[in-house]
Amino acid sequence: MRAGDELAFGELVERYQPRLLRLAGTFVGSRDLVEDIAQETWLAVFRGVDRFEGRSSFRTWLFQICANRARSIAVRERRIVPVEDVTRVADRPVFAADGSWETPPDPWADEAGDRAELVAAVQTAIVALPLTQRQVITLRDVEGLSAEEVCEVLMLSDGNQRVLLHRARLRVRAALGTVVSR
Repeated sequence: MRAGDELAFGELVERYQPRLLRLAGTFVGSRDLVEDIAQETWLAVFRGVDRFEGRSSFRTWLFQICANRARSIAVRERRIVPVEDVTRVADRPVFAADGSWETPPDPWADEAGDRAELVAAVQTAIVALPLTQRQVITLRDVEGLSAEEVCEVLMLSDGNQRVLLHRARLRVRAALGTVVSR
């Protein structure tokens, strides 16, 4: 791509475009804005590829550009969601003092017959999460970024990233409980 190979650039776009759209969608709700963010990200990558120093992976660099563009557009469009109120579901005690489960989770994974329904329920639960939780769980569990990469992309401390991921996973698991119990 640095050498100006259009095919290489096309391959990167094909590989990462759905991921950029998904990440941008965690910042703004409008499909048009999501596509604008992705397009601006690719323009920035094309213009700045010579400045990519390789201190992080290409994927992390790309996602960081996308997150920065999305933040700017979200502010401009006044679509930043305020810091969320934490619900009792996310804060209920999960473990007892001795480290055992306070209330063991239901074994939904073995009993879930309709996997398409389960996937849809996970996607719906992720969309319903507060903004920062949605961003962290999307990058960690959907895109497979490491904790360090998520902290870099979203400009979070390690502790904050862990708390947000934990709360997001609890909420998704709670939402899945309603699917399995039907």
